[in-house]
Amino acid sequence: QVQLVESGGGLVQPGGSLRLSCAASGFTSDYYAIAWFRQAPGKEREGLSCIESRDDSTHYSEAVKGRFTISRDAAKNTVYLQMNSLKPEDTAVYYCASDSFCSQATMNQPFLYDNWGQGTQVTVSS
Repeated sequence: QVQLVESGGGLVQPGGSLRLSCAASGFTSDYYAIAWFRQAPGKEREGLSCIESRDDSTHYSEAVKGRFTISRDAAKNTVYLQMNSLKPEDTAVYYCASDSFCSQATMNQPFLYDNWGQGTQVTVSS
C-alpha cells in the first residue's frame, strides 16, 4: 500500500521560501509519478507540479513556473517542492499524490491520482 507523508509547511512572510517534502513508501513498481497539489479555502484543488521516477521529467503549472521547483531523492524515496518568492495567494493546504505517470495534462486532474498524503498547511502572511 502506497503511503505519502508531507512535511515542511508553516508560516512564512511574502517573498520568503519554504521546502516541502513528500516521503513515499509502498510502491510496487520502480516507475511512478508524484504530483503536488494545493487547496485554498473555498477553492478547487489545484495541480502545481509533478515528477516521474522513470527519467525525473517534470511539469509545472503556469501559476508556479519559475518560482517552484520539484525534485526527487531516489535514495530517500522523497520528492521535494522548493517554493520561492512566496505570495499571500500561495496560502493553502499542500498535498502530494501518486500515480503511475504524469503529464502536463494530467497534473491538474486530482481524480486521476489514487494515493494522497494528509496535507501540510502553508501560510504566507506578514
